[in-house]
Amino acid sequence: MNEPIKPEIVEKINQLEKKFKNSGQDLGSYLDGLLHDKYLTYWDYIHLDTLLSLQIPKTHFPDEEIFITYHQITELYFKLIIHELKQIIDDKLQTAEFFISKIDRINRYFRVLINSFDVMIKGMDKNQFLKYRMSLLPASGFQSVQYRLIEIYATPLVNLVNTKNRNQFSEEDPLEEVFEHLYWKSGATDIETGEKTLTLKQFEYRYTPRMMRIAYQVEKSTIYHKYHDLPEKERNNVHLIEALRTFDTNVNINWLLMHMGAAFRYLNREKGEVLATGGTNWKNFLPPSFQRIMFFPNLWNQQEKEDWGKQWVTHQFNTKK
Repeated sequence: MNEPIKPEIVEKINQLEKKFKNSGQDLGSYLDGLLHDKYLTYWDYIHLDTLLSLQIPKTHFPDEEIFITYHQITELYFKLIIHELKQIIDDKLQTAEFFISKIDRINRYFRVLINSFDVMIKGMDKNQFLKYRMSLLPASGFQSVQYRLIEIYATPLVNLVNTKNRNQFSEEDPLEEVFEHLYWKSGATDIETGEKTLTLKQFEYRYTPRMMRIAYQVEKSTIYHKYHDLPEKERNNVHLIEALRTFDTNVNINWLLMHMGAAFRYLNREKGEVLATGGTNWKNFLPPSFQRIMFFPNLWNQQEKEDWGKQWVTHQFNTKK
C-alpha cells in the first residue's frame, strides 16, 4: 500500500504549479522532463574537461603551464570582482551593510591573488621563462581588459588619468577626451620611439568600444559615486571607509607591487632590464608611487597620498643599484 503524500510535498507541488502555470506547459510536463533528466555530476556542472583543456602552451618548456594557468585563474577572480562591483552599482537600497559585504568579498578575492603571486615570483624557472616568453610576443598581461574594467567600475575616468595631465581634466570633460589620457596608455609606448606599441594598438582595437560603453553606463554611478550618494550616516560608517581604503590599497599598491617583484626577478639585470613582452616600460609603469592612482582620493590625507607605495619601491630600487 502506497504511503500518503506528506503535506509539505503537497505544498511544494502547489508552489510549482503556480510557478509554471504561465509557461505554456503544465506541471506534469516539467515532471516528465525531471524523470528523464540525468543526474548532475560535479565534472559536468563545472565543465571540468573543458576547463582543463584551456591550457595550451606555445612552447615545450614545462613551466609555461604554470604561467598560463595562473593567468587564467587570475582572470576568473577578476570576473568575480566585477560581479560584485556590478551588484553595488545596481543596488538601490543605499545601505552601508550591503556595500561593506560586497567590498569585503572583493578584498578577499584580491587577498587571494596577492598572497598567491609567489606562484609567479618564485614558482617558475627563470631561464625557462626568459625563453618561452619570446613565443608570447606581443601578448602581455597589460592586455587584461577585466583589470581595466575593474578600474572603470571603481572610479571616475579622471582619477585614472596619468599624473602629468590629471589636473587638466575634470568629471565634466568628455569621456572620450579623458580616456585618451589614461595612465596605462602612457605605459605602453615604445621606449625608443615614444609611439604606441603593437600591444597597445591591438588592445585598443579589440576593447576600446567595450570600455567606452561601460564608462558611459557608469559615468555617474561608479563605486566612487555610489559611496558619495549614500546617506551621510551610512557614508560615515568607519567599517565601510576602511573596506574602501583596503580595496584601494589592494588594487593600486599591493597588486602592482607583486608585479614589481616578479618583474625584478625575471626582467631586471645589472646591465639594463629585459623588456616586457608587450614592450611596456615596466619600471615607469608599474610603481604605484609613480602613477599615484587612487579610486577614492578623498579617503586619504595629503601625507598618505605623497607616500603612496613609495617606501617599498624606493627600497627595491636602492637594493638593485
